[in-house]
Amino acid sequence: MNDCLVNENDMARYVRKALKEYFRDLDGEDPCCNMYDMVMDCVEKPLIEMVLEQVGGNQTHASAMLGINRNTLRKKMLQHGIA
Repeated sequence: MNDCLVNENDMARYVRKALKEYFRDLDGEDPCCNMYDMVMDCVEKPLIEMVLEQVGGNQTHASAMLGINRNTLRKKMLQHGIA
């Protein structure tokens, strides 16, 4: 089996677990914010940080690994306060 698919399934399990805990903690109350943006923000920052760490801070390699433009990577780094 492709390693990427195995990791994707593991990550999906972690996200599901975190969301189940989030809804359990809400105890029936409605979420107070845009859930999509909330989850994307929570996932995007550590993703960018870990990819940058993996490539030794090389933004060109990181953007290629992420499949985004280098300028987009820089914009997202600024949004998330990643130096």
